[in-house]
Amino acid sequence: MRDRKKAQALAKALVSKMTIEEQAAQLKYDAPAIERLGIPAYNWWNEALHGVARAGTATMFPQPVAMASMFDEAMLQKIGDVVATEARAKYNEAAKHGDRDIYKGLTFWSPNINLIRDPRWGRGQEAYSEDPYLTARMGVAYIKGLQGEGEYLKTAACAKHYAVHSGPEKDRHSFDAVVSDKDLWETYLPAFEAAVKEGEVEAVMGAYNRTLGEPCCGSDLLMRQILRGKWGFEGHYVSDCWAISDFHQFHHITATPPESAALAITMGCDVNCGVTYLYLLQALRDGLITEEDITRSAERLFTTRFLLGEFDENCPYNVIHYDVVECKEHLALSEEAARRSVVLLKNDGILPLSKEKIKTIGVIGPNANDRLSLIGNYHGTASRYITVLEGIQDLVGEDVRVLYAQGCHIYKDKEEPLALPGDRLSEALTVAEHSDVVVLVTGLNENLEGEEMHESSGSASGDKIDLQLPEPQRRLMEALAETGKPVVLVNMTGSAMDLRFADAHFNAVLQGWYPGARGGKAIAELLFGRYSPSGKLPVTFYNDTEDLPDFSDYAMDNRTYRYFAGDVLYPFGYGLTYGKTKAADAKLNETDGIVTVEVTLENGGVPVQEVVQVYVRAEESAFEVKNHRLCAFMPVALAANETRTVQITLPETAFCVVDDHGERQPVRGKCTVYAGLAQPDARSADLMGSPCVKLEIQR
Repeated sequence: MRDRKKAQALAKALVSKMTIEEQAAQLKYDAPAIERLGIPAYNWWNEALHGVARAGTATMFPQPVAMASMFDEAMLQKIGDVVATEARAKYNEAAKHGDRDIYKGLTFWSPNINLIRDPRWGRGQEAYSEDPYLTARMGVAYIKGLQGEGEYLKTAACAKHYAVHSGPEKDRHSFDAVVSDKDLWETYLPAFEAAVKEGEVEAVMGAYNRTLGEPCCGSDLLMRQILRGKWGFEGHYVSDCWAISDFHQFHHITATPPESAALAITMGCDVNCGVTYLYLLQALRDGLITEEDITRSAERLFTTRFLLGEFDENCPYNVIHYDVVECKEHLALSEEAARRSVVLLKNDGILPLSKEKIKTIGVIGPNANDRLSLIGNYHGTASRYITVLEGIQDLVGEDVRVLYAQGCHIYKDKEEPLALPGDRLSEALTVAEHSDVVVLVTGLNENLEGEEMHESSGSASGDKIDLQLPEPQRRLMEALAETGKPVVLVNMTGSAMDLRFADAHFNAVLQGWYPGARGGKAIAELLFGRYSPSGKLPVTFYNDTEDLPDFSDYAMDNRTYRYFAGDVLYPFGYGLTYGKTKAADAKLNETDGIVTVEVTLENGGVPVQEVVQVYVRAEESAFEVKNHRLCAFMPVALAANETRTVQITLPETAFCVVDDHGERQPVRGKCTVYAGLAQPDARSADLMGSPCVKLEIQR
């Protein structure tokens, strides 16, 4: 196992040989070489949300929100390990060629474990869930995969963006996220606490915004009191890019760059992604900081570099060969992840499609043959992409005629001399009329939802202004509904959308997310029954934004399945399969204070991958969430006609609540436990038969 104390001692000894000017220069993200000490240049900025990003060819996995739909910690850890393996291979080659530039290092600013508080947030696709427990489990799994379990870190993961950060994108440089103590500790901090304490994450990145009045990259509460104080974090802290300059430019917490640099480093920010730390020596001369402040951060950073084995020519990861990049096994894993991430939201029996019964299939829609709809943001480059159209064409071969029409542009009619509004619509209607069944592929892409950007779906920020698909796509949907042809909708977005029209008018609805480079193959295989869909929603699909509080309101009241008071279109944890699986029975056992749940599952005549979900509600606590909360889950593969009993151990936190002071308190009194295949909600009960069993326990 890794020896942090040894790495700290080595770092201290090395840093002691540097001048204060050399130490200060090492705190920039693009740290220069110190040739006299044999220290190569190092760029701290690298990305790996769903595969090695921005560094050329690499295996591309589905976006994190899609991977969370698998509800599978072991799978996500395996994916993290594959990403780290390819990262090492690429790093070894880059170093061999003397390339120490951006995106070539081993410090990855992933995962994003912010809560998907609101479906309008454009960066929600980068995160895992609206639920703090699921987010924590996915985050820890990915961190463990990236960092490995050997003597050295395989790569260094970074939990971001700490903390209380989820839009609005357009205001992030000046916004103050004000939350109650209860919401802070119950909702916004659990994933970060788990990342530090369980995942032993090597780095934490601060957010752009302020939280409770303090900038997140210069916060005494977040950085000193909680992160390094209460949680005992020993790794390094990095600013989001140019976030420290926001202190004086937009937050107006400081007046000058030296003051901003001084605030950040004294609070414990070790790496500046930006240029404000160029003023560290000025801050030192002005008496705003001490040499010890600079030295402390330099020692933390070199501790990480020693933990990565950078200065050991015999580091076992140095022999990882470039052949692993996009190798057969890695591509197979990415395809499996894509299959398991797709969520079947509606099926009147039309799915799975049959090649024997269909002569002509119409594939229509702006995302049907669009590579951008596969990849999401913060992505690498694939050597091959398979769109939904191509996936269907490859699967049916010569057995079925495939007709294609784009139908409309993804968000507006392009300003071309010959492109008139609706100019693709008649072709789509023609294709539908000549087809036995239509697969309509709608959605967005990284140009319409994502990080702060110049162009988006009307808000010029990366966030969505509502949950509607762009107007040209809505026109297309309405026109196809009027044809009377069977329609299967595949929606490819990184967030929840208003799919009420599709639910009411189409035969089947699938949420395809951004499924990765070869996601079209996985979707085609699901459509034609090669596999059963198995994904579960990690977020709620609401009816409309009118059901939600203001986007800038960070209070959890009436947000997410835990607190929402109204009806929803598709609930958190929901997802259909081609099987007829039910939770036939469940019971609770308690031994030495450890509570386990035994759930008996009965499956029908189709092999399925299901997810056992356990929710808890403390009925007599004034501090319980409004509804109930996910406390445990387990993916389970079931053969045709199989009956199996599985056992899940509930964590101690299942029977704890967070009070108004942010303190975790053990529950006293009656607790209701729901165990099965979904939440205890009406829609799941209606469409899934017997989704869960209600149990009670006294605490």
